[in-house]
Amino acid sequence: MEPDQSLIYLRCVLTAVEAPETARLLGKRSGASREAVLEQMRSGPYETFSVSQCGGPRKDAFDKALTDLAEIQDKHRAAARETEWNWWATCLLIVCPSVVVLAIGGPVALAGAVAAAGAALFVLFWRGTAVWFNVRQAFVAAAWKGVWLAQRVELGLSAVRWGEGLEKVTRPLVAQVVRQSLGEDPDSLFIPGEYEGLRALRAPGYFVENEVTRQLRRKIAHIDYGTIAVCGPRGTGKTKLLEQCVKDADFGVLAQAPATYAPHDFLLSLSVRLSQEYIRDGGYDVPEFTRLSNVRRRLRRVISAGARLARWGFFAVPATALVALGLSESARSLYAQYADSLVDQAGTQKNLIQAQVLGLWKRHSVAGSVLAVVAGVAWWKARRTAWLPRLLGALWHFGSTPIGVGLALVSLGSIVLDRQVQQQVRHLSFGTMLSTLFLMLAWAYCLKWRDSGSTLVVGTWRVSPNVIFGPLATAAAIALLLYLIHNAQTYSILADTENPLRLAGVIGGVLVARAGGWRPRPAEPELVTRCRDHLYRLQTIQMSTNALSTGASQVLTVGSSHTTSVSTVPPSFPELVEDFRDLLGRIAVEQKSKDRIVVIAIDEVDRLGSSAHALAFLSEIKAILGVPHVYYLISVAEDVGAAFVRRGLPHRDATDSSLDDIIHVQPSTLKDSRAILTQRSGSLTEPYILLAHVLSGGIPRDLLRYGLQIREMQEMTQSLELRHISRHLILDELAETLAGFRTLLSKHQWTRDTSGILHVFRTLGGYLREPCVCVERELRITLEKFAFYGTADHPGPVAQHELGDDARLLIEEASAYAYFSLTLLDIFSSEGLERRTRQAAGQGPDGAPERLAEARQELGVSPFSARPLIDSVRKAWSLPLGPVTVGHEPWTGSRNCPLHDDDA
Repeated sequence: MEPDQSLIYLRCVLTAVEAPETARLLGKRSGASREAVLEQMRSGPYETFSVSQCGGPRKDAFDKALTDLAEIQDKHRAAARETEWNWWATCLLIVCPSVVVLAIGGPVALAGAVAAAGAALFVLFWRGTAVWFNVRQAFVAAAWKGVWLAQRVELGLSAVRWGEGLEKVTRPLVAQVVRQSLGEDPDSLFIPGEYEGLRALRAPGYFVENEVTRQLRRKIAHIDYGTIAVCGPRGTGKTKLLEQCVKDADFGVLAQAPATYAPHDFLLSLSVRLSQEYIRDGGYDVPEFTRLSNVRRRLRRVISAGARLARWGFFAVPATALVALGLSESARSLYAQYADSLVDQAGTQKNLIQAQVLGLWKRHSVAGSVLAVVAGVAWWKARRTAWLPRLLGALWHFGSTPIGVGLALVSLGSIVLDRQVQQQVRHLSFGTMLSTLFLMLAWAYCLKWRDSGSTLVVGTWRVSPNVIFGPLATAAAIALLLYLIHNAQTYSILADTENPLRLAGVIGGVLVARAGGWRPRPAEPELVTRCRDHLYRLQTIQMSTNALSTGASQVLTVGSSHTTSVSTVPPSFPELVEDFRDLLGRIAVEQKSKDRIVVIAIDEVDRLGSSAHALAFLSEIKAILGVPHVYYLISVAEDVGAAFVRRGLPHRDATDSSLDDIIHVQPSTLKDSRAILTQRSGSLTEPYILLAHVLSGGIPRDLLRYGLQIREMQEMTQSLELRHISRHLILDELAETLAGFRTLLSKHQWTRDTSGILHVFRTLGGYLREPCVCVERELRITLEKFAFYGTADHPGPVAQHELGDDARLLIEEASAYAYFSLTLLDIFSSEGLERRTRQAAGQGPDGAPERLAEARQELGVSPFSARPLIDSVRKAWSLPLGPVTVGHEPWTGSRNCPLHDDDA
């Protein structure tokens, strides 16, 4: 089938429809089926629009290839019509005998047959017979068919290139058609996907940079050292911020403040962490203080060293034996040839040195004696300097590589100067050289691909080149070696008597060149040793016992015994402070010399309980703060941050002298919440992100929890619509919250006159526990009654003056939260969220989605300030400010009850 414009367009549409991001939306609502979308996309306007948007050189090339193919097809058909014979049968009758002749007689027979056929065709042409005309036209038709096949391939390639561009146009167009088919609020559909990032709230690797992170980096960049407090409500991500800062720092330690107030234990733990992190940062092992005896520890070390030695010897001993066996004959011949000369030369040098020494001893050379004295003094002075070992090391480092390379090149170059080898190379045949070159190139090609590091794509598989070309390279090397051995011409070259010695020279040269890069393991730095000693002192109790016993044994025994025991004393808090500052200062100076940053982060100070405990903790540990070139980051509660902000006013505490600056971590904005949820799960659309953001008030910890609960509610309701999922989620959260308030209210004293509010709690809680649409009207009446409790126009069942202050405040808080939940139900559990969101945003700032999250945050401050804010939000969203149950549209959008319809 020849590709045409409509066929290519249809294939692009099918590809776009089958794309995962589009296919998952099909069939979720009526009218949004796959067949309906394809039918709409097949209509003329959509095809015309798509083709018009994908013009240019690719489209011109496709049109030209299509036109040329049609012309070639016409020429082929015209040539086929002019012959009386079937053109393909004629060509087949000529080709098949030619193949048979070639297979039986070879190229010579085929050439003879072609010559005979040519002579016969010439005779037919000379006579002008019809046979010649038919044969000629059959060949012309076959030639045009071959051209047609080549042009058909070109048309296919042009269609593919143009189809790639057309697919980029149709994909967004199909997505737009699908969204239009879904009707109003297509993003309110919940599409199940990947939610692994929401399952582990504290999983590492998830961090979204925001303005607070950039502000903290700016503060660190503008000071040399100091203490910066990070304050904010719980759950706003202070711990994540500290973890990321420690991760970004060149050297950082993160410590958790104790849940109980214990500065000594905290500083002890911080000192241990500091020493361990520095030892690890230097690439050394942290000492382990185990309960094993010395014998068992030493036995473990011996077994481990023995295993390493055995593995090394398993390869080293056979390799050394094989090399020695191969070089034994050459070594014996060299020894026999040069042993006597070397012995004579050594004796001559010995006599010369002996004569020089005797001359110095008998003072025959005064200058030599002076030089000997100077050399002796210089050698003694060099015992405390490192210049001599450094000089020898530098000479070895820079000289070994040229010496090794030179030895290897001289060993290989000796082959070129060997006349016997030169004579054998001249007699190599061309076939031998060609075969050897081919095998060497194949081996080199396989090695190149094996070490390329790229990935081969075979269909849908991704294969590492090492899997394919590793065995091929080994096979090519073995084939090359076997060929060189079994070929008589190359074997004579390999069997040259000097080759083992040359190979030994090459191996020795390579070893000498590689030995130049060897360096002995440097000695452990002084600061690492200091940290190790610090760990021993902090984590162990060291004891030393000395015993002395004397005696004389004759008839009368007289003796004495004396034992002394010494043990270390655990460091006190002042000693800990001094040792910690000294150790951290040394580490900071070293890191500063390398242009590295040191960060010490102290988290969870807000867990100490009250602000008084936190301030007392800061007062105790402020002695370790202020170390030069060290940045301290401390997470504190909001009240501690508020105390620092009021410095300079008639209020001073530990924050004034402990902290240098402060960072306020505010709840996330809608933009930040969108980034957090998108990073954790790319399946949540904008309405669900807004729902989680509003319920959490921008607190990241609650934001992730609500994101996961959205998925749970979808599985429970088996619905994909936002109005159903949001209704169950909001009512579920309201039920849990009111249950908590009812527990707190149960601790107060109640009378017959004041217990009416408890009845409202119980009734509302009963409706919330039963997810049934049969009681939806009663639920809304009760919820509105409680949400508007205590307002001027709608007084509650109990007069305010009859309640205690604590109980009245709890009821006000519960009522305000119910009012907030009612507002969310009216907004999210009704259709047309996108349209109503735009309308509300046009009413001013109170209609912005962010204002809903601000109302949730204000509930944590006071119900009296939150209620007016919720009123302004309801006004912007055109929601009533009082109970209007009559005529209200049901939240569920359905009156079918899954619990009671079956019973009926």
